[in-house]
Amino acid sequence: MSSESPLEGTAVTASGVGSAMREVETGRDSRNLLPSGASGLETIGAHAWFGKHLAIEDVSLRFPKSSVTGLIGPSGCGKSTFLRLLNRMHEFIPGSAFAGQVLLDGRDIYAPEVNATEIRLKVGMVFQKPNPFPSMSIADNVLAGLRLARIKVSDKNMLLEDCLVRAGLWKEVKDRLKASAGSLSGGQQQRLCIARALAVKPEVLLMDEPCSALDPGSTLRVEETIVQLSESMTIIIVTHNMQQAARVSDYCAFFLSEGGPGRVVEAGLTSTIFTNPVDSRTADYVQGRFG
Repeated sequence: MSSESPLEGTAVTASGVGSAMREVETGRDSRNLLPSGASGLETIGAHAWFGKHLAIEDVSLRFPKSSVTGLIGPSGCGKSTFLRLLNRMHEFIPGSAFAGQVLLDGRDIYAPEVNATEIRLKVGMVFQKPNPFPSMSIADNVLAGLRLARIKVSDKNMLLEDCLVRAGLWKEVKDRLKASAGSLSGGQQQRLCIARALAVKPEVLLMDEPCSALDPGSTLRVEETIVQLSESMTIIIVTHNMQQAARVSDYCAFFLSEGGPGRVVEAGLTSTIFTNPVDSRTADYVQGRFG
């Protein structure tokens, strides 16, 4: 399924945020996760700045549909920054800038004519800390995104049940849908946030360390949910837990900064990254020698 064909010599131009409007050249090898020409989510020569600080440099990756890709690497190497580029959340940060391209089914999401809100409906996000609306009921939390986006559905009850089932939460809450979301445990709140993200029917789901604040039992249930969801959507997850990356991801991309901007050292099938990586730095990281 993976391809080692590099994207070579592609010129890309900075897109619409911040003051760092410049051209960047990509010429280094990229180990892509999708065959050339496949539809899905793709970055070409992605660079991100915070003010004058270059946080990530020249990241070119493709992400297969109906799969899980784990972004791994030490703290501070740009994984979460890269994740936020994928649905234009990076531009919320004052002084931020982006150069390169992010393509969703071949369409550049940073093109001037593209509506950022539309992109965030197609590329959803689940954050590190569960963030349900505590004053809202469980049911209202799931449907909140629909109201904010002014999306009309013919049968809200059916959608509510479907999202909670897919998030692995329906059996636990079906008899108390009007209860406050704040009454749920941390693991249940995280799965509620997943259900809320699913309600607007995204094509891609981004997850930034979704289990870092959870106990082992809750982590297991969220991981089971991730695997089930990947049958019908693309999932990209940032994780510092190597066992989790090995359990849930089909592909991995290893980020490293080495005192400069974050870059991808190696990317490919998870089984290869963990058992037969090309780069010795990848082997050292996944085997726990640093990070």
